[in-house]
Amino acid sequence: MSAKNVYQIKKDICEIGRRIYAKGFAAANDGNITVRISDNEVLCTPTMHSKGFLVPDDISIVDMTGKQLSGRKKRSSEALLHLEIYKNRPDVKSVVHCHPPHATAFAVAREPIPQCVLPEVEVFLGDVPITKYETPGGQAFADTIIPFVKKTNVIVLANHGTVSFGEDVERAYWWTEILDAYCRILMLAKQLGGVNYLNAHESKELLELKDKWGFTDPRNTPEYKNCDICANDIFRDSWTATGVERKAFADPPSAKPEDIAKYRGGNVAATAAAAVSTATATAGLSPEALEALVSTITDRVVKELQRR
Repeated sequence: MSAKNVYQIKKDICEIGRRIYAKGFAAANDGNITVRISDNEVLCTPTMHSKGFLVPDDISIVDMTGKQLSGRKKRSSEALLHLEIYKNRPDVKSVVHCHPPHATAFAVAREPIPQCVLPEVEVFLGDVPITKYETPGGQAFADTIIPFVKKTNVIVLANHGTVSFGEDVERAYWWTEILDAYCRILMLAKQLGGVNYLNAHESKELLELKDKWGFTDPRNTPEYKNCDICANDIFRDSWTATGVERKAFADPPSAKPEDIAKYRGGNVAATAAAAVSTATATAGLSPEALEALVSTITDRVVKELQRR
């Protein structure tokens, strides 16, 4: 890449730095931005420097191991996170990490971000995962994105912020801005009384448009052809390990009762049956009476889950 082109990309990085600072996504010296300019070279913003006041000469070059190759200021301490994304996604050319307040609130609460609410979010973002927490800066922190990076372009970092990535620095930033606006809308809707979800048919239409427009989504792949497209199924298996639990935003009303039970921790009927069987083993209940008791308890549990 020519020096002229590299200089222009540095200017683009400075512009995105001004945007994230102006939006309140990066207080003081928060956040970092990178752009890959060759197979082994990445432009990187400096540490301990406000992203709202960058100039092109502040931007360093690092290699794919994190070693700084050039630049008058020390590279960001969180560059390893960016490099791990590049290693796992050869199509990605830029990464933006910052702390947008509303999305970061979900990161702190470890609340899964619901789907099937806004058409634009379904098309541009889809299911958004939350990582497990690791101290920022090291390789263990960088590795937290590995289970998710191939299935999304934006990730919520537990108790930290967000990281988004794309084919250029502006597109990488877009996903963060869309996500934070969405999280803010969810919070406002919650204050007004609740969130109304799109139904499965309406959401399926959006996924078809997404596929038509060339945006990838795991829900459009054979692996997830039987998933509940509104139930955060893509990353649900990671919730226990990452400490994610749905608390503030209930399951979509379109979800079947048996699915709600499953999503909230397993097969309620089986759990109830085991518990009742143990408790009544010496009570002399007939199989028919035991089955009726299990059914009654299961119905009550499911009704309670639907109210949450």
